[in-house]
Amino acid sequence: MNSPTLKDLQLQLIDFANARNWGQFHSPKNLTMALSVEVAELMEHFQWMTEEHSRTVHGDKLDAVKEEVADVLLYLLQICNQLNIDLIEAAQKKLVKNAVKYPAA
Repeated sequence: MNSPTLKDLQLQLIDFANARNWGQFHSPKNLTMALSVEVAELMEHFQWMTEEHSRTVHGDKLDAVKEEVADVLLYLLQICNQLNIDLIEAAQKKLVKNAVKYPAA
């Protein structure tokens, strides 16, 4: 069986929100604020760690980080849903722009 695509996840999110009548709250403004909260929750797991320790997270801590990473992705996809943004296309364009802005030595 194939892994779900970003589009599959976006459709699941739409169904999930519709089943709970949450669409009324899912403005880009609200979703962006919720995204920032989830990013802060992700950052909290690394607060006070050394650089090296942050590279060796495992066990329950890694499981918690995975959940926060998933929350970040899901909110980002919901913002894309609301604004009809193709996330892959936007990311590819940004990589090209960054390559021009920051050329390899």
